[in-house]
Amino acid sequence: MSVARAGSINANIAAPRMLLVAGGAVKQIADVLAKFGLSRPLIVSDPMMVKLGLIDRCLAPLAAAGLKADVFSDTIPEPDDRVIEAGVEVFRKAPYDCLIGFGGGSPIDTAKAISVLASGGGKMRDYKVPVAADKGAVPIIAIPTTAGTGSECTRFTVITDHERDEKMLINGIGCLPLAAIVDYELTLSVPPRTTADTGIDSFTHALEAYVSKRANPFSDALALAAMELIGKNIRTAYSEPGNHAAREAMMIGATQAGLAFSNSSVALVHGMSRPIGAHFHVPHGLSNAMLLPALTRYSVSGAEARYAEAARRGGFAAASDSDGAAAAKLVAGLEKLNADLSVPNPAGFGISEADWNGKMTLMAEQALASGSPNNNPRVPNVEEMVALYRAVWTGAPVNL
Repeated sequence: MSVARAGSINANIAAPRMLLVAGGAVKQIADVLAKFGLSRPLIVSDPMMVKLGLIDRCLAPLAAAGLKADVFSDTIPEPDDRVIEAGVEVFRKAPYDCLIGFGGGSPIDTAKAISVLASGGGKMRDYKVPVAADKGAVPIIAIPTTAGTGSECTRFTVITDHERDEKMLINGIGCLPLAAIVDYELTLSVPPRTTADTGIDSFTHALEAYVSKRANPFSDALALAAMELIGKNIRTAYSEPGNHAAREAMMIGATQAGLAFSNSSVALVHGMSRPIGAHFHVPHGLSNAMLLPALTRYSVSGAEARYAEAARRGGFAAASDSDGAAAAKLVAGLEKLNADLSVPNPAGFGISEADWNGKMTLMAEQALASGSPNNNPRVPNVEEMVALYRAVWTGAPVNL
């Protein structure tokens, strides 16, 4: 059961108008467009989807329905403002009436940002929080090929300002997909490293949504359900990539987690992970995984009962465990999960200690400026975040 919080409910709930959830559902993409009177899509994807031929899973049913679709595939793993500007140029060359984000979180985030920038013009930094990015040029249909980001159902996108080495959080209804096709069969070929990183990312979404100061009963139900599915299935999906049941559970859990944090918020882990991606080009899910155990240890005292319930639902603790014991088991369990899924620390990823130490203060300042840490049960200052970054490097617990 969810742990109640005092006070009246104050929640502004947003979700796609349609979620099509089924194995093989991508075959229905033309039908989905027809439901909304759409017929001229620009597909935003990535080079790997094109190289491996996976883009045909989207193109073929559109062609069979007689629909013309073009592809913009010049996206990058951590999209920056230059890619968005290039996408807007392509978008303006034809009378497209929608964007289809096909791929992992990066193509979907790119499609969102293209719609926002094409609507309002200017620079991508003009739309970063606290600005409300509530207008999009055209609707977005999201088709995720990984079980992790939840971007298919959120009102957020994250884009790097390449001049400032800053990952910018863009938040608004203009980023919310009109519809999402959630087809777990698209994840069957995802390699173990990506499965692990996106899986921990989705668990982080659910956990942070649940402990966030913005949590509400709607987001709580989704977050708890997501943690249970992900906790039970992440190791199987990692070790048995072809296991359909585990893949389906992870996909559903990722979407539930996306809906949860989109209607609550993320918190300290995401705030501190974005600068790692911007400065060291660590994939988003992996940077979250690096931080999750240490930052959970720091945060537990601010909402022990909630972390304890998360531990129970995620399978880290027993229903009979006290809150203190369950919360402690959550921290230990997250450390073991990282070990089981071979999550590297910053040094193992190839970051030098000098570079890490040299960026810690700037990363802490950027994390705090993003606003996400303010949603955390405990809100650290810049000096405390520097100490936490250092603890992530050394692996030693820090008492703050």
